[in-house]
Amino acid sequence: MSATNNDSIGRGTKKASKDHKKPTAAALKGAIQLGIGYVVGNLSSKPDRDVLMQDFSVVESVCLPSEGSNLTPAHHFPDFRLKTYAPLAFRYFRELFGIKPDDYLYSICSEPLIELCNPGASSSWFYVTSDDEFIIKTVQHKEAEFLQKLLPGYYMNLNQNPRTLLPKFYGLYCINCGGVTVRVVVMNNVLPRAMKMHYKYDLKGSSYKRRASRKERTKPSPTFKDLDFQEMHEGLHFDADTYNALMKTLQRDCRVLESFKIMDYSLLLGIHVLDRKPLSRGNRCDSRKGQKVLYSTALESIQGNVKDREQMADDDTFGGIPAKYKDENLLIFLGIIDILQSYRFIKKVEHSWKALVHDGDTVSVHRPSFYANRFLKFMGSTVFKKINRASSRRKRNSLHAQKSISQEVLSTPREELKEEKKAQSMDHLDGNCKFEITHFTSHISQHICNFSRGFHIFDSRLYSRYFQSTFPFEQDTVLCAMSAPSSLCNFVLW
Repeated sequence: MSATNNDSIGRGTKKASKDHKKPTAAALKGAIQLGIGYVVGNLSSKPDRDVLMQDFSVVESVCLPSEGSNLTPAHHFPDFRLKTYAPLAFRYFRELFGIKPDDYLYSICSEPLIELCNPGASSSWFYVTSDDEFIIKTVQHKEAEFLQKLLPGYYMNLNQNPRTLLPKFYGLYCINCGGVTVRVVVMNNVLPRAMKMHYKYDLKGSSYKRRASRKERTKPSPTFKDLDFQEMHEGLHFDADTYNALMKTLQRDCRVLESFKIMDYSLLLGIHVLDRKPLSRGNRCDSRKGQKVLYSTALESIQGNVKDREQMADDDTFGGIPAKYKDENLLIFLGIIDILQSYRFIKKVEHSWKALVHDGDTVSVHRPSFYANRFLKFMGSTVFKKINRASSRRKRNSLHAQKSISQEVLSTPREELKEEKKAQSMDHLDGNCKFEITHFTSHISQHICNFSRGFHIFDSRLYSRYFQSTFPFEQDTVLCAMSAPSSLCNFVLW
C-alpha cells in the first residue's frame, strides 16, 4: 500500500514538487474516471471465482502516461499512476448488489462528475455521477488503510445480510497525478438529487457543538444537526411495521460497527415534504432511470423488498420511506455515513481532553459501545417514533364501556317496572285460579253425589283419582282442592 501522506482534492493535498505542475481539479476528476474505466475493463477478462482471504490485501498498480502505451490509452491529462485495492473483492461486492460492469463504467465514465458541497468538518470532497447512482468521496490515508483491513468483516456482514443502512462500498482507488496523491472510495448515493430535500440532517446522538454553523445555515440547502432537529422537528412518525423494521436494521448495523470498534459515525437524513410543490415529471432529471443497484433505496434497505427495475423507473417516491410529521406527509431518505473512524489512540486522547472541559457523555467521540447505545436511544426515542394505535383503541373501548354503563343504568328501572307488572299479573292469576278451583270443587261435589248414590261409603282416594283424571291441574292445585271441607272427602251417604 502506498505510504504517501494524507490528501484530498484541492485541500489537504500534498503539495506538488517543484518539478511537477499541480494538476487542476478537472484534470484529477478526468484521471479518476479514466483510471477506473481502465482497471474495471481489464478486470472483466479475469475469470469469476470465490473470494479468498488473500484477495482482500491485494493492491494492483498501473501507470497511464499521457502519450499512451501498448496496454494503456493515450489521454490529455498529466501522467498518473493508479492503484486498485482488493479488485476481486470489490467486484464481488458490485455483483452482490446487481451492478453489471457495463453499467458501472457507464455511470462513472460517460459524463463529467458533479461536485457536491461538504457540510462536515473533514477535508473530503464529494462527487456524484450524472445518473445519481454513485458517490465518489476522497478519503485520508488512515481511512483507506482502515477500510482495507475492514474488508473481510465487511464481506461476512454483506453475505449474511445485504439489507443494511451501512455504506455500500464498490471500489477503493489511489491516484498519483503531478505529485498529488488522491485516494477515493466509490459508494452508494443516499440522497437522490431528483428529489427535493426540504430538510437535511447529520445526526450523531450527541449534543456538544451539534448545531449547524451560521455559514452552513446561509447555504441554499443547509445540513442541520442534532440540536437543530430537536428544535425544528418533534419526531418523525412511522407506522408500527416500518418503525420496527427501521429500528431493527439500525440496531443490527450499530452492533456490527461496535464489533469493529467504530464510532463517530452519523445518520444522514433527508426529508421530502410531499405537500410542498412536488416536482413535475418534466422538471425531473433522468436519475434513477433503470435502477442499477439492488438494495440501494432507503425502503429496500430496511425491508429487503427489491422492486423491479422497470417499476423503479416509474416510481415517484424514489424508494423513500413514508412518514408523517404533524399533518404533513413525508418521504424519508437515510443512511449511516462516516464509518471509517476507529477508536484508536488519537480518538481516546480527544475524548479525554474534551471530557475535562465538558460532560464526557455529550461529546461526539466516545468508546464504541457507549456511542452505539446513545445513537440508538436518540434515534428510537427522539428522531423516529411509532404511530400509537393504542390510544385510539382505548378511546373506542372507553366509549363502549360508557355505552354499556348507560345501558345498565337505563335497564335497571325498566327491569324493576317489569318485575312489578309480573307480580301484579301473578296476583291476578292466583285470584282467578282460586275462583275457578272453588267453582270446580262445588260442581264436582254435586256430580259425585249424584254419581255415588247406591254406595254407602265414598273413599277419598276415589275422589282424588276422579278429580285428577277429570281436571288435570298441577299437583299443588289438586292438593289445594283436596283441602276442601271434610264432608267432600270422606262422608256417609244415605
